Amino acid sequence: IVTLLQEENTVPFMVRYRKDMINHMDADAVRDVQLVYEDTLAKKTQSVIQTLKKDGNLTAELEQTLRSCRSADELDHVYTPYKKGSKLTKARRAKALGLEDAASALLETPNVLDLNKWVKPGTEGLSTTEEVALDHRHIQFDQEKTDIDKFSLYFDFTSNIQRIQPHQVDMESLKILTVKVNIPDRVRTDFTTWCINSRWRTKTFAREELRVMIKNAVEDSYKRLILPFLTRSYRSKLTTAAEKESIAMFVRNLRQRLLACPVRGCVIMGVDPGFRHGCKVAILSSTSHILHTDVFYLHSSKHQEADKLRHLLVKYGCTKIVIGNGTACRETESFFSELICRRFFNPLDVSYCITNEAGASIYSVSPEAVKEMPDMDPNLRSAVSIGRRVQDPMAELVKIDPKHIGIGTYQHDVSAGALKAALDGVVQECVSFVGVDINICSETLMRHVAGLNAGRARNIAEWRVQNGPFINREQLKLVKGMGPKSFQQCAGFVRINPQTLESSLPHSRPAVPEKATTKKGKGKSAVVVPTSVNPLDQTCIHPESYHVAQRFLSRVGGSADQIGTAKLSQCMDNTVKNSSVEELASTMDTSPETLKLIIDGLTQPPGFDIRQNFGQADFKRGVVSMSDLQVGAVLTGRVDNTALFGAFVDIGVGRSGLIHKSKITLDKLPPSQRRRSLVLGPGERVEVRVLNVDRQRGRIGLDLIRVLQ
Repeated sequence: IVTLLQEENTVPFMVRYRKDMINHMDADAVRDVQLVYEDTLAKKTQSVIQTLKKDGNLTAELEQTLRSCRSADELDHVYTPYKKGSKLTKARRAKALGLEDAASALLETPNVLDLNKWVKPGTEGLSTTEEVALDHRHIQFDQEKTDIDKFSLYFDFTSNIQRIQPHQVDMESLKILTVKVNIPDRVRTDFTTWCINSRWRTKTFAREELRVMIKNAVEDSYKRLILPFLTRSYRSKLTTAAEKESIAMFVRNLRQRLLACPVRGCVIMGVDPGFRHGCKVAILSSTSHILHTDVFYLHSSKHQEADKLRHLLVKYGCTKIVIGNGTACRETESFFSELICRRFFNPLDVSYCITNEAGASIYSVSPEAVKEMPDMDPNLRSAVSIGRRVQDPMAELVKIDPKHIGIGTYQHDVSAGALKAALDGVVQECVSFVGVDINICSETLMRHVAGLNAGRARNIAEWRVQNGPFINREQLKLVKGMGPKSFQQCAGFVRINPQTLESSLPHSRPAVPEKATTKKGKGKSAVVVPTSVNPLDQTCIHPESYHVAQRFLSRVGGSADQIGTAKLSQCMDNTVKNSSVEELASTMDTSPETLKLIIDGLTQPPGFDIRQNFGQADFKRGVVSMSDLQVGAVLTGRVDNTALFGAFVDIGVGRSGLIHKSKITLDKLPPSQRRRSLVLGPGERVEVRVLNVDRQRGRIGLDLIRVLQ
């Protein structure tokens, strides 16, 4: 994995096209390795050593101590006294006074050590025997604290802090809890005894006052330096563990939101509910184009506004209504539910759903929203965004900073940089694995494909405007800034859809060029690119494996024009039954993983979308209130959000219920989720039992029965 990372391979590329090299690890596991690699202790240690060497502070002994550090905390502890701007430690001041030899004599030959010989009246730190003894103490501990290996026993003991939950640690910043690490007194006693009797035991007879000096040095070092270091170290570990769990929860929730199944092929009305400023609505075509926008005051002139709504729905043939879950959501839902129950919209069979509108308001005033909808009121842009979140969740959510989407817990308590990197990584993973139709996808969506960035996405969009649609993947090489590495990383995740290509050609150019085109950069050889259509470009098969795919098609007696057909699938099944995938891969000089991917690509029908296996928005016609709930009732719902302590489920009563994590057991989860603590994620449909209802506090306790497939 490290080698692949050093070669600048992206996580999605490795997970899909280099499975054999990463031992079939999933994206989360690879990202964990990437994080460790980028923040490796060895890398930090080398940087510290170079800095100390440059400043003239590096000694052979110090370098050995630095290289023996087992954690970033230990490394920082050793390096801190040498940082620029840091005050000299008491030990370094004592050494500067020339007392290092005397400190060594205290342990080696205490019977001949005379402290009076080191006294220098008028010199600060040496003016009295007491000052000399104190400086000896500081030097002695400086040797103790850097002897990491021999102290590891005292850094690795168990205590009740192991039972603290990550979300409880996070809550400290809210001033609700105070986390204090208490080191048992027995540790101080054991440490002092070990130092005096073993580590710092004098080699010859020492006078009583010298033995007292050693004991005082040990006790002072524990109280002033060892104890604070242990406290900081364990507190840091608690915070790091809690932060890691919070970020992992964000990643899981965001992945589920992005991979929600799109609602395609129908006109949708997006509704941003409100009281004083009315409900903002947007009618969207089946391809997400804006057909109409308006504002309705549903909570005042009900009858008049209802007639206007019916006229709009009938005019555009709209049967699906998407309501944002913000202010006035419950009242707006009741309004529509009442009209639907009265069959007010006949002959239309109208239904509605509630969707999370987090981030819609922020997006509506962003430069990107202004560019996309320049002459529209920001409030109406929110309604457009709400509707599009159901039509194509991923395409809409990538426009919004992930931390504003309303996922996870305690986002302000974790490292902003670590959170951003993790969320950006999962966005790239989801967009890449779903794939993008390069001829119609937005520039915003395109920039999240592995191997692409904002600049390359902009260049691709400009190329489409100037040259028309892409005929094949190879033409990506003609785009400015698209080098061999970028092409390798992104090629397998872009699609050339025959339907969109055919519909785009007449409007952009009369015919496909017959001659191959070339691109020649400064100081580079020309790149010859074919202009013929390649059916394999609509699949997840990478261009680097096209020659293997063609050989496999010949072997099974099929052709690329049959991709996704039952006939080709039957031919492949017969071949695989007669010879295993491993045997076939060996004869074709490829890996079994690559051949399996090729078989998947040839089997999947045109336009295949992995999101079809994920949950879709639930549309309904009636509303249930919290007062209707009874303990013991069995309901179906959809996970709205998850936290470190459980999952919140929308059961259609206007208030999400909580399934505590203790109720989410392995036997209730499908096999695919019994790994890496994936548990539940937003969008998943579940069957639950009502455990308790607190109507006064608006709380509902649920028990998980099973996850619905």
